[in-house]
Amino acid sequence: MSADGIQLIVGLGNPGPEYDQTRHNAGFWFVERLAAREGAVFRKESRFLGEACKLQLEGRGIWLLKPMTFMNRSGQSVRQFCDFYRIPPEAVLVAHDELDLPPGTVRLKQGGGHGGHNGLRDLIRHIGADFWRLRIGIGHPGHKDQVVDYVLHRASREEQAQIDEAIDEALSALPLIVRGEMQQAMNRLHSKR
Repeated sequence: MSADGIQLIVGLGNPGPEYDQTRHNAGFWFVERLAAREGAVFRKESRFLGEACKLQLEGRGIWLLKPMTFMNRSGQSVRQFCDFYRIPPEAVLVAHDELDLPPGTVRLKQGGGHGGHNGLRDLIRHIGADFWRLRIGIGHPGHKDQVVDYVLHRASREEQAQIDEAIDEALSALPLIVRGEMQQAMNRLHSKR
């Protein structure tokens, strides 16, 4: 963990109204809810191929970034942002949808592989694997051949309510995460469900 704690929170998703409410955009939902809660407004940042805003959390300036490159090319946006602001990977938190967790579940971890998630695969290719992940459970369709269709469609009303609840829980643990108190944040998030 960097001495400065988390400096950048990235939400993964796909741009455009046709993707707004799809499961794959759970990372976007997280940073959008955080920005709205704090009264921050995302602005287009073409040099970073995304939309960004800055807010104050726990007395620290924290950047939020939504890559507008589509999920599979998110790494370039994040790399350019991190290079420009000199943010090391271990000071980055990436919020993303997670097939291997049921809706209503959220987990925090640092490092690891991509688990078949193309957004994470591209991030690892561009900044390495040492960033933090906020894994927002969306459930699994049951068969790998159905994954693409599943993540690019809306959740049921019940599942969406569970995902929203998990995002709220993650937002409530965010002060711990921002301060770098990761073990306490994990204890809090992982004791749910």
